[in-house]
Amino acid sequence: MSMNSGRGGRRGRYRPLAEINVTPLVDVMLVLLIIFMVTAPLMTSGVSVDLPKTSAQQLNSDSEPLTVSIKADGSIFLQDDAVEIGDLVTKLQAISKNNPDRRIFVRGDKDLAYGRIMEVMGTITQGGFTKVALLAEQTGGPAPPAASAAKPASGPRK
Repeated sequence: MSMNSGRGGRRGRYRPLAEINVTPLVDVMLVLLIIFMVTAPLMTSGVSVDLPKTSAQQLNSDSEPLTVSIKADGSIFLQDDAVEIGDLVTKLQAISKNNPDRRIFVRGDKDLAYGRIMEVMGTITQGGFTKVALLAEQTGGPAPPAASAAKPASGPRK
């Protein structure tokens, strides 16, 4: 018996190889998977805020929280949209469908004055929302931002 090297035994014709090489496809898919795994956590919020560090444990949340971000210049963002402080409660009520138990996270830049953060939190709580929390970065590693259990008892202090 002789070895068949891609040629027809008797006729001497070339037969094409009918197999697909999937190795390049697998390589490309693994590279894409790694790219998406690295970039997905970076797409959590569109407003860039430099959060302070904390070692507090992360709170569990049942539903998707609303995020109010305050940049270093004092501008306020609800999710990714800029909003004035006077319209903040109205827009929060519209998004949450007048549910005062909807969780609201306040993200404030670490270089921002404490009074501005308290002013925003006071406005939110005066609007009837009861679950307002501050966000901070975890110091123990690259974990997602943690929420500290800080709620103002009354309006902003001056």
